[in-house]
Amino acid sequence: MTTTRTAPRGTPPHPAPPRPTPGPAPDARRRRRAWRRRSVAADGLQTACWASVALAVALWLSSGGAATVVDVDVASVVTAAGIVAGLVATDLVLVMIVLAARIPWIDRTVGHDHALAVHRSLGKPVLYLLLTHGALITVGYALADGVDPVAETVSIFGGIADAPLAYLSLLLFVMVVVSSLVVVRRRWPYEAWHVVHLLTYAAVLVALPHQLSAGSVMATGTPQRAYWIALYALAVGSIGWFRFVRPAVVSLRHRVRVVDVVEIAPGVVSIHLTGHDLDRLGVRGGQYGIWRFWSASTWWHAHPVSFSAMPTRDAARITVRDLGAGSARLGRLRRGTRVSLEGPYGLFTDDARTKPYLAVIASGIGVTPVRTLVDSATLRPGEATVLLRASDASQAYLWDEVVELGRGSGTAVYSMVGHRPSHGSTWRSAEAVARGVTLRSVFPHLDESDLYVCGPPAWSDLVVRDARAEGVPEHRIHLERFNS
Repeated sequence: MTTTRTAPRGTPPHPAPPRPTPGPAPDARRRRRAWRRRSVAADGLQTACWASVALAVALWLSSGGAATVVDVDVASVVTAAGIVAGLVATDLVLVMIVLAARIPWIDRTVGHDHALAVHRSLGKPVLYLLLTHGALITVGYALADGVDPVAETVSIFGGIADAPLAYLSLLLFVMVVVSSLVVVRRRWPYEAWHVVHLLTYAAVLVALPHQLSAGSVMATGTPQRAYWIALYALAVGSIGWFRFVRPAVVSLRHRVRVVDVVEIAPGVVSIHLTGHDLDRLGVRGGQYGIWRFWSASTWWHAHPVSFSAMPTRDAARITVRDLGAGSARLGRLRRGTRVSLEGPYGLFTDDARTKPYLAVIASGIGVTPVRTLVDSATLRPGEATVLLRASDASQAYLWDEVVELGRGSGTAVYSMVGHRPSHGSTWRSAEAVARGVTLRSVFPHLDESDLYVCGPPAWSDLVVRDARAEGVPEHRIHLERFNS
């Protein structure tokens, strides 16, 4: 482990950086209040999601479903259970769509990455509920008609309005969930998986006609119908506005174009952008955008990439590593290529801090949000400590810039270069392990710090594991994952 130019050569990382002058009490109170507001908002969001499910079932029960549930007729009870499964599944699907809509308030509250994690976690339960819905409805109808389930399926398919659309919707959901399985995604190109994943929206729209026409669940003039139409409008409207209309307006307003593409290391390029009033995008240090480059070979692929320099009035920059065919094409972009932007997104910012000290550790291309975080944060001498990690010197992307920024703010910047040991699981280099370097030796004020971690997922998980072992609570660990 070595130190950079922000500390004397040969100085080990063990001595504590100078303690900054304590900040004013109002600043500490402001951070605590902001964290409490986010916590309350996050709890409210979670409560609202589950309350929507409860409300959907309650509305059905209050509209005559309760009588069906207590009916001694087995066919009616089975059918009622199928209806409830369908209601819960549909509600959760719409919740998933809202979570994936990139709504700014949700991003500021829990972060877009966390919202997507919840979105993904609901996929399998929703599919199981939909399959249960179809099976129980079929069995319930079969018991009522005195026929076998196969014959009832044929009868439903050919005799109930919009039933074929319901079966098509279920098939689309199966395709989406199966394509989202890790084993499948590893074999499929990202672009193919993404196209299939968009079938979720088609499945929702295809299912709507049978929900409106079948039975009395959404009968005209009932509170249930008003509720479901409002929920559909919220979900579909959020996707339409925040995923399509708003990005189009932002892109047209700021007129972003590629001005230069510079290779900074083998397989790594910085894309320099120009535009109009880019400083009004509202970017916070550490955030990322969803970028679409309008060239013949890249227009169909959106790239989530962090800003690697804070935007000015007419300039911005992102830095990209070649991770596959899609990102490799970005290195061949021509000057003048038009660019669309969604965002900025992310909670990997100074706004999320709750403690007086800032501890930052980054690996590989994960240095990009760290670079803007250090650039934009208001730091006093000794307040922040940064550790840059690489397997070899060729991965020291933008390190010189971080060092310069650290020198200007009095931030201690250390580097750890070297491969991990062949045995054991650790984020540290073999040399650092041999020297007994730990998170606490690098960040001596760890108990009074917020820890920001950015790097490859498996590596980041090891850092987080050690941070938890050192007693750092979850709300003070801020994670941004990169697949490089």
